[in-house]
Amino acid sequence: MQSQGILIANRGEISIRIARAAADMGIRSVAVYSSDDHTSLHTKIANEAVLIPGTGAKAYLDIEQIILAAQAANCDAIHPGYGFLSERADLAVSCAAAGITFIGPSEAHLKLFGDKGAARRAAIDAGVPVLAGTDHAVTLEQLTEFFDTVNGSIMIKAVAGGGGRGTRIVHKREDLEEAFERCQSEATAAFGLGDVYVEEFLLRARHIEVQILGDSMGNIIHFGERECSVQRRNQKVVEIAPAPNLSASLRDKIISAAVSFAQQQHYISLGTFEFLVDDSGSNTGDSGDSPAVDQFVFIEANARLQVEHTVTEEVTGFDLVRGQIQIALGSSLAELGLDTKAPLSISGFAIQARVNLETINSDGTVMPGSGTLARYEPPNGPGVRTDGFGYVGYNTNTAFDSLLAKVIVHERSAQFKDAARKTIRALSEFRLEGVRNNISFVKNIISHRDFIEGAIHTRWVEEQIDQLTTDWQGPDLFVASAPTVEANDGFAGVRVNTNDPLALFTHQNAPAQATANEPRNIDTPDGLHAVFSPIQGTIVSIEAGVGKQVRAGDAVVIVEAMKMEYVIVAECNAVVRQVTMEVGHVVREGHPILFLEEAEVAERDEIYKEQLDPSYIRPDLQENFDRHAYTLDEQRPEAVAKRRARGGRMARENIAELVDQGSFKEYWPLVVARQHQRHDMETLRKRTPADGLIGGTATINADLFGDEASSAMVVHYDYTVLAGTQGGRNHYKQDRLFELALRFRMPLVLFSEGGGGRPGDDDLGPGVSFDTHTFTQFAKLSGAVPMIGVNHGRCFAGNTVLLACCDVIIATKDSTIGMGGPAMIEGGGLGVYTPEEVGPMSFQVPNGVVDILVDDEAEAVSVAKKYLSYFQGTIDRWEASDQLSLRHVIPENRLRLYDMREVIETLADVDSVLEIREKFGIGVITAFIRIEGKPMGVIANNPHHLSGAIDSDGADKGARFLKLCDAFDIPILSLMDCPGLMVGPEVEATALVRHSARMFNAGANITTPMFGVVVRKAYGLGIQAMCGGSSSLGLLTVAWPTAEFAAMNIEGSVKLGFRNELMAIDDPEERNRVFNDKVEEQYERAKAVNAAVGGGLDDVIDPAETRSWIAEGLKRLPPVPLRTDKKHAFIDTW
Repeated sequence: MQSQGILIANRGEISIRIARAAADMGIRSVAVYSSDDHTSLHTKIANEAVLIPGTGAKAYLDIEQIILAAQAANCDAIHPGYGFLSERADLAVSCAAAGITFIGPSEAHLKLFGDKGAARRAAIDAGVPVLAGTDHAVTLEQLTEFFDTVNGSIMIKAVAGGGGRGTRIVHKREDLEEAFERCQSEATAAFGLGDVYVEEFLLRARHIEVQILGDSMGNIIHFGERECSVQRRNQKVVEIAPAPNLSASLRDKIISAAVSFAQQQHYISLGTFEFLVDDSGSNTGDSGDSPAVDQFVFIEANARLQVEHTVTEEVTGFDLVRGQIQIALGSSLAELGLDTKAPLSISGFAIQARVNLETINSDGTVMPGSGTLARYEPPNGPGVRTDGFGYVGYNTNTAFDSLLAKVIVHERSAQFKDAARKTIRALSEFRLEGVRNNISFVKNIISHRDFIEGAIHTRWVEEQIDQLTTDWQGPDLFVASAPTVEANDGFAGVRVNTNDPLALFTHQNAPAQATANEPRNIDTPDGLHAVFSPIQGTIVSIEAGVGKQVRAGDAVVIVEAMKMEYVIVAECNAVVRQVTMEVGHVVREGHPILFLEEAEVAERDEIYKEQLDPSYIRPDLQENFDRHAYTLDEQRPEAVAKRRARGGRMARENIAELVDQGSFKEYWPLVVARQHQRHDMETLRKRTPADGLIGGTATINADLFGDEASSAMVVHYDYTVLAGTQGGRNHYKQDRLFELALRFRMPLVLFSEGGGGRPGDDDLGPGVSFDTHTFTQFAKLSGAVPMIGVNHGRCFAGNTVLLACCDVIIATKDSTIGMGGPAMIEGGGLGVYTPEEVGPMSFQVPNGVVDILVDDEAEAVSVAKKYLSYFQGTIDRWEASDQLSLRHVIPENRLRLYDMREVIETLADVDSVLEIREKFGIGVITAFIRIEGKPMGVIANNPHHLSGAIDSDGADKGARFLKLCDAFDIPILSLMDCPGLMVGPEVEATALVRHSARMFNAGANITTPMFGVVVRKAYGLGIQAMCGGSSSLGLLTVAWPTAEFAAMNIEGSVKLGFRNELMAIDDPEERNRVFNDKVEEQYERAKAVNAAVGGGLDDVIDPAETRSWIAEGLKRLPPVPLRTDKKHAFIDTW
């Protein structure tokens, strides 16, 4: 299989490495880059480069944009590199859905090894030893419990990803909370998932990993092991292949464990199986008795290409990146020239040194470096390779990892010291100027005796930090830049007049000048204290000149950087003795600006402290208040009067009544319509406040459920602004609000009144008309959060689409709802109609579009609050009706009708019933209720329609309601009195075959508990549709004494079952008597107390005990787990 092109979903040196492999294979490569990463070298090495929206790491983590970029560039494969999305199963899933080959492991393997807990369990199942730890994401409480059980330290690790991100060693109990939060934060930033797990920490261990490659035929081969014990803050610095000073027997055991583990999982693609070798004298793994010294434990598997793959390539001679691509395109190991029975031989040693833009202090803290590369001359020569992305003039980006280059050295000698010596030589040739870097630090590591003798472990750097952070004492094997400009004055950059706005352009057009070498430090004169600049910036004020007395805490210098002023204060009482710079100079970080002589200074006669009236409104704040006033109803009297004259309320009135007082926080209130080509700003502020859409966060019903459970998003179209139409900024605002609602799982209440798409916004030139994200963003909320739609008045087109996507539609009787308004209907040549003729409630209620019809907006708001409450939790205060009346609600005459709604009202807490879609599918009743304060959904047969038989509309209504309750884990009560599915040609013409089956599919697949109560008829397929296909599905299925059970209509069953006997009787009167006797006999057998003898029914109960059965059943349910993903992809709108 030949690829049309590979999109590389990464950056920097690994993107370049993959692009080179693709080029060697004759495959076109496409790089991606964020808007702040366009100068990175990887964009030039690939054949093409595509901009993806966003900045920093977040852009490279956007799966949707990565897929779109691949499709736009006609790429049929994506290589994720390492880090970013490389271990995200959802990227693999998205690739598969788009018909794109994911160059990496399968979705199943990414999920398994991306979940470090699941990987631990799999390792144990494979007989591979592991450390004591958890196999799932932990809370802070669980983390603390685990810490208390171990005798020593623990390690917190990110569930997703690797590379040391989201990892902390914790030695003290009081440090747990901070470490936990830092790990979660780092994991979220690096991998998009903040979950962490915990393991016991080995105080002295070597980090050994095995490189694996598997094909789709189940073949697995290894490429030997690597030593990765040189780490700072759990991030690898130097890697070696093979591991020096590792016994042959232990090496074989580790490799065998990795290979067998991979084989058991049928692993495909490159993967690294990582282990710790405990050489501290003890091991406390989970694999049995305490093993001997130098035994090993599995810690994780990285289902991706590793940063350190290079050293394995050097000692084996095999191109791992190319092999990974070939496997993804369908090749087998054999076709790659690999024999699983004869792994490649290892030649000598290879060392990789990571060159990072950082320096390490003697206390272990890291000082990130940034700036422009003044020199970038990597080493070369036999056995020396540099994978990097630097070049002279490159301005580094602190938004990404500090790794700039990897120097890889291969030495064929069997003596590891020869490889170390060669690596030091290579690093000493690396000329890197203009930025902080760790080359000196790395050379100190590799030249250390412990490193050369293979006596290192994962905490070795920490233990030797004082020695390793000293300046490298050996020679640099390159010609350093000549100091052509004396740079002892503390200036950063070229000296120009910073007050001249054209100074930059004057300098650019000037003849080239010699650049300054690294600035020299000024020694502090004896007896004086230096006042250093904490940052690089422009001096805007020197508050104290030579000879002036200053007191401790006085401001002495003000430096501006990035539009922020930094006030530098005197640290003691002193006299200014020397000033090294002037106002307007650009000072470099760490340069002394003043020198002070500590002295006794005169007391101040009076210290003036500015006292401000807290109630004083500053001009900038007043301007803000005035700008917001345009949005308030009291500033819009004409709009308010016009709205009320038409019988409507203002949007802010509805919101104020819906939400808890003081809780509404409005988003983007200052936006106006994008009509600047037609109106001035003042007009837009007056006529189009908030661009016709008021939205924000709030709490609803917090008095019942508390603030956290009551969080909600409220979005209200404002019909007084351009008829509630959808403009460009209106859409933009909604995109923001809908994304927040999804991310933070906030229920959403939408007030939808409006006319759809808006003509008249500024002409931005040619373009398609359907590239808005609003409808996609909104539809993604379905199934994730409760969605409540409220409408009053006219609602057409795009507004209607949003309303129709909601779980429930609450509409006032004055509503008219349609997919197209009068203008669109007339424009299509379909006639002329008034708005009220398009979608009146007279047919939008009985046809099922509107779920709940109310009189006015006040009632609509009240019903919305009540509906939302069922999804917010249990209430403490409730009242029950007299349950004894249930004994008589079903008439003794089995043919006489009764009111099922009376049953529901009596069972439920007083005033807790909210019926849904009352006028549609009237043979099935759906409602929300509470039992002892706990919310439940009710589905019930209505004997007043078709005697309770299920028709197509009833089936649709019931199936949708089941799925809605299940999506949000609301238990369901099924009240059954059903003679079966409706029969006959007329009902079959409504596609009953398919519609009725929805009840079976929906009911059988719910996981929320179902409570079944048979009150009368339980016949055939109809009764099965009411309980998911079987009486055994629910938590309980009970019957009242009035219930009767039969496989079908009893009269019909007698006619069919005793047909021959009845036909043999000639006398009609005798035949009728026999028939009636048989029917009576079958009815007797069908009675609940008789039918229950055969099982399948949990009990026949006193109707007055029904509520007790339900209430006690609810108490038996385990807590509902907190969901982070949808249970159902969406809620069926029908």
